Amino acid sequence: MRKSSPTAAASMLGFAIVMSPFADLQATELKILAGGSMTGSLNELGPQFERASGHKLTIHFDSTPNLIKQAASGEPFDLAVVPVDVFKDTAAKARFLPGPTIDIARVGYGVIVRAGTPKPDVSTPEALKQTLLNAQSITFLPESAAGAYVLSVFLRLGISDAMKAKTKPQAALPQIAQAVAKGEADLGIFLVSVLIAPGVELVGPFPAELQQELVFTSAVAADSKNAEAAKAFISYLTTPAAAAVIKAKGMNPG
Repeated sequence: MRKSSPTAAASMLGFAIVMSPFADLQATELKILAGGSMTGSLNELGPQFERASGHKLTIHFDSTPNLIKQAASGEPFDLAVVPVDVFKDTAAKARFLPGPTIDIARVGYGVIVRAGTPKPDVSTPEALKQTLLNAQSITFLPESAAGAYVLSVFLRLGISDAMKAKTKPQAALPQIAQAVAKGEADLGIFLVSVLIAPGVELVGPFPAELQQELVFTSAVAADSKNAEAAKAFISYLTTPAAAAVIKAKGMNPG
């Protein structure tokens, strides 16, 4: 008989605690919008919630611009776990219940290289600048909230034009680490949770002077027919058991 790991056991205990007030809820399907950088965390937490609650989750992961478009489109969904930037868009924000959102996770930016290759210095703004200028190529996802911040860092360092010639843009988050692992780009630059992948190694986070955490926050859709189940899932994401998973995926809970 297979024994549950301590983490799994703690997770199930957390579910038992959070699900007890909703034990009488009829099982339903929850449609969720989520930031791509939450993929690792939600792909682990989602199935656990499904087993404990009986609900089924359908999660659509995407970049911030696309999440804004989807939220504002009028297409039905039940809740979102998305970058706070989504709620800065008036049309998107109008799709959610009024009131404060609930922060689920936050994560800063970092740099990766191919596993086994030398790790350059990124400990200070000047060191990061020289590392970027010395690289033959870099990769990230420009068409995203996180990508926009990376571009702003280039601007602050005065190397925007130089980086344009070196950048190999990606269209999906997993492709950032994959490109570095395959040797298609010297450096990968993005949110740390996205950069944790096989075949690459984290050089380090951005220096404190340039670091900024992207916050992922959650709210229930105003027209959701499954609002109580949606609230139950959000409640679970704030439990210590869920926080442990979020931390293991390279993010900071809350």
